[in-house]
Amino acid sequence: MSAVGQQASFREALRVFAAIGLMSFGGPAAQIALMHRALVQERQWLTERQFLNALSFCMLLPGPEAMQLATYAGWRLHGVRGGLVAGGLFVLPGACVIFALGMLYVTLGSVPLVDALFTGVQAVAVVIVVEALIRVARKALGGAAHWILAGAAFIAIYGFDVPFPAIIAVAALCGALLARPGAPSAEALPPRPPLSSTFRIICIGLVLWAAPVLLAMAIAPGSLLAELGIFFSKLAVVTFGGAYAVLAYMAQDVVSHFGWLTATQMMDGLGLAETTPGPLILVTQFVGFVAAFQVGGLGLAVLGGLMTLWVTFVPCFIWIFAGAPYIERLSSQPRLAAALQAITAAVVGVMLNLSLWFAMHVLFGRLEIAELGPARLLLPDLTSISLPAVTLILLASGMVFGLRWPIWATLSASALAALGLSFLMG
Repeated sequence: MSAVGQQASFREALRVFAAIGLMSFGGPAAQIALMHRALVQERQWLTERQFLNALSFCMLLPGPEAMQLATYAGWRLHGVRGGLVAGGLFVLPGACVIFALGMLYVTLGSVPLVDALFTGVQAVAVVIVVEALIRVARKALGGAAHWILAGAAFIAIYGFDVPFPAIIAVAALCGALLARPGAPSAEALPPRPPLSSTFRIICIGLVLWAAPVLLAMAIAPGSLLAELGIFFSKLAVVTFGGAYAVLAYMAQDVVSHFGWLTATQMMDGLGLAETTPGPLILVTQFVGFVAAFQVGGLGLAVLGGLMTLWVTFVPCFIWIFAGAPYIERLSSQPRLAAALQAITAAVVGVMLNLSLWFAMHVLFGRLEIAELGPARLLLPDLTSISLPAVTLILLASGMVFGLRWPIWATLSASALAALGLSFLMG
């Protein structure tokens, strides 16, 4: 624990992290900026170097980097209990909102008025993903090798359904192998923590992570709760690059393989998650909630939402509590930095696939699979294009790219515009 961290009392840290959790709208970039202002600039609880080293480490991890950064900051100030409080408060407000919105969605989702409103939400979801793609691409594609990785990742997932974890693994390997040789930083590093302590944290964390999944499998093998626990546990270890990167992989299996949700419901979930504070990966909670509701009603829906929340976020605490003592050492390794850059480049290709997937489902009423040798391409029936959807996407694009409106204002305006179009078209 540094002298910087000792300046914050636990009660004061609790109050600050609660405020961060309630105000963490706008995605990871805005959330990280909010934490930097609160923790580094205003209170000096972390130094600039500590903050940036922790951010680099969190970007190497699967899962939401902003939530993990909050967890690290809490750990740095008050150990494990500080990390639990900081990370928990970052997720809790958004999770409560998702539960409330999910209940409204499953009870009112079939009302024509609500359907019209969600058409506007879906249009904004398309524009948001495209905007995120552009933002990430500008930072990630700094050379020819990164452009090649991004293109290869897009072709692999769009044309050949290569699993997302395999794409990430190959990208990381390429990045590490292509890294320019260099010596680690010569700065003085903190002593290594005892391996027994790290091993104990990992074991306790794994038991807690697996407990509800194993319980569901023991009580009802093959049940939806068990399937949700297993699937989202796997997802939790491959969510490199943030929520947008993993949505394509998740949507592919949730919609096409398991049939838990329709493509429309998946896009509605993304739109709802964008309106809440906290990490966008809370869309997994919406998926678990709606999928379980369709099988067993509201009671099972709550359990499904809780299951996905647990297996999505418990691993984040494990990564931080086990890895935080090593952050200063890891941040000095050039090959890890190169692997992260390669992963981020591949994520651009995956996000391009997600953008196309969302856009085609919103813009066209019919899609078909075209086989081209070993490749299988999802293509739209051009005669099924929806003019209202085109109008709404153009409107949302103007608000996001032209007027620079915040997400909540864009969602509200697009939903109202969709409602107006529905009345005009009868």
